[in-house]
Amino acid sequence: MPNPLKPEKSVVTTCAYCGVGCGFKAETRGGKIVRMIPWKEGKANHGHSCIKGRFAYDYYNAPDRVRTPMIRASINDPWTQVSWEEAFSHAAKELKRIQAKYGVKSVGAVSSSRCTNEEIFLVQKFARAVLGNNNIDNCARICHSPTQFGLTNTIGWGAASQHFDSILQADVIMVVGANPTEGHPVFGSLMKRRIRQGAKLIVIDPRRTETVKSAHCAADIHLAIRPGTNVAMLDSIAHVIVREKLYNEAFVRARCEWNEFENWMGLVGSDRYAPEVVGPMAGVDPEDIRAAARLYAGGPNSAIYYGLGVTEHSQGSTGVMCLGNLGLSCGMLGREGVGVNPLRGQGNVQGGSCLGSWPHVFSGYRFVTDDATRQSFEAEWGVSLDAEPGLRLPNMLDAAVAGSFKGMYVMGEDPVQSDPNQHHVIAAMKNMECVVLHDLFLNETSKYAHVFFPGSSSLEKDGTFTNAERRVSRVRKVVEPLAGYEDWEITVKFMNAMGYQTSYSSAGEVLDEIARLSPAYRGMSFALIDRIGSAQWPCDENAPEGTEVLHRVKFPRANGLGAFMLTEYVPTAERTSDQYPLLLTTGRILTQYNVGTQTRRTANSMWHPEDVLEINADDAAPRGVKDRDWVRISSRFGQIELRAALSSRVNPGVVYTTFHHAKSKANAVTSDLSDWATNCPEYKVTAVDVVRISAPTVAGADEGAKPGVAAPAKELEPAE
Repeated sequence: MPNPLKPEKSVVTTCAYCGVGCGFKAETRGGKIVRMIPWKEGKANHGHSCIKGRFAYDYYNAPDRVRTPMIRASINDPWTQVSWEEAFSHAAKELKRIQAKYGVKSVGAVSSSRCTNEEIFLVQKFARAVLGNNNIDNCARICHSPTQFGLTNTIGWGAASQHFDSILQADVIMVVGANPTEGHPVFGSLMKRRIRQGAKLIVIDPRRTETVKSAHCAADIHLAIRPGTNVAMLDSIAHVIVREKLYNEAFVRARCEWNEFENWMGLVGSDRYAPEVVGPMAGVDPEDIRAAARLYAGGPNSAIYYGLGVTEHSQGSTGVMCLGNLGLSCGMLGREGVGVNPLRGQGNVQGGSCLGSWPHVFSGYRFVTDDATRQSFEAEWGVSLDAEPGLRLPNMLDAAVAGSFKGMYVMGEDPVQSDPNQHHVIAAMKNMECVVLHDLFLNETSKYAHVFFPGSSSLEKDGTFTNAERRVSRVRKVVEPLAGYEDWEITVKFMNAMGYQTSYSSAGEVLDEIARLSPAYRGMSFALIDRIGSAQWPCDENAPEGTEVLHRVKFPRANGLGAFMLTEYVPTAERTSDQYPLLLTTGRILTQYNVGTQTRRTANSMWHPEDVLEINADDAAPRGVKDRDWVRISSRFGQIELRAALSSRVNPGVVYTTFHHAKSKANAVTSDLSDWATNCPEYKVTAVDVVRISAPTVAGADEGAKPGVAAPAKELEPAE
């Protein structure tokens, strides 16, 4: 085997994959990356890495990377390569034409958690200062928007209360709807380390994931709930805590609103949340519920970590509030080893949430309806700003189908592949007159775009990311951008083409503007981060180098007290039936990232060449399905075709798949239900049927055929 190329230089930067935000030394030779070395001084990873950050970096130089801007008059026309100036001019002309014809609010923008804080901030500035409305959203809408809503209403800030290393002081770890061993593997490794040292582990998840049982990791209690019963289960755990008086009365009286606590006790303490009632409904032994409650409440240090298995439900915000209630009731906040912590799925989901890519708040979660806040942004930006909250992404798509929303600037997102009810998304895209897509590659959404701005990867730009523990770290340019510009520069030039004149000499100047306008980031700067390595917000005059643990003295609410929210369980409207007797849930795998745009273009694909459907043998046998058979998965919304994988990881009645390959089109079958508070899609519960077929059809391989579409594959009789 030949020796690896000797690097000529190295640059310390931050991984853009999951929300851990590992530090790396990117080594280059001849202007190309030859190796990624985990940075030992990285405070999020301490020199550790997973196989995505370590090996899946060469997507940036993939042969199909788009390097030249393109335009076309119709989505039925071929793309035409143009200069940057022509692309900016054409896109600006079209958006202005649409606004003149249909109104100021007929267009909007979407930012991405694959982009830096500075780029996310500029895209929301583009929507507000340039387009003149608040129609701005980001990919957190479809993953962690319930976190922002649920935690804000209970403990005051929609972010993790701890730093990652805090888990090393936890005595009990409760993982809810997350699989950190695969989804956040460096943090998962840290969790395993603490478990080896004696910490107890509770897992609440429908699947027997690697977090439930793998090398060096075994759950003491696994509540393998039926999908859709999160809130009932968490309320049942709270029921035990209340009935057995396991709560921390001194903490609640000192740090929380006591009358709200009493109201909450009245709800969860009712007989309908007794384990003997919830257990059979959720498919869990009532004694396991009682054991989990006693273990968590007993601590003495108990920490909660949760993921999309909590948020991506019709009661996602309610589920997050349940977790906030549990932390408050047992006094598991405000010190090391405790806390309520969302495990963010993308490298900068937290930044996307912090920096104003929401239709109702500016950066720092401050409402657009607040006059003083709005005036501070108007003074900085030199324009009048709309006081009316804008459209969320699902509302933009609905309005597009209805005919009132006609244009969109999309940076770094692929809503056709990643958003729910794919047929609805496609109908919306087809009904728009100008979709400006800003990305690295042609993707599913590019099929419906009119302008394509070739973007820059995280390896080709300067900026910052905010990881799942609120840590702001530097992203540094390792190689020159292949299309000529860094993403923040492209957005600024687009602003200028639209007639809004602004300029920055560097991404650092954008962070300076963020600091002037965002209280929690007030002390952030490239100079600070370069000096100390990284800093967790809030970073201000009271914490000039950041804050590791939140809520030590009070909660960031008007009265400083934690609030208990009433969390009545309301079953999802997505139910099984004779026609659709199984429940489909979705998730991720270690080697791939999200919809696979990056990782599928690397050697990591050898470990996961296709998405498959995990199905229990008890469900497979009566359908004549054997391992590796092709099956059709049908729901009320569409159908897809995958190979089956017989698995004991899922209980009878539940099937599971990943969504890393575009050809799988998993979201062609997902429901159009969403969280009641935030419109986060209910990806985790879809009623389906599974039928064995001879081979995939053309329709299934193309767009995920709707039920009733002609030319289906012949269904097979159950095998003997």
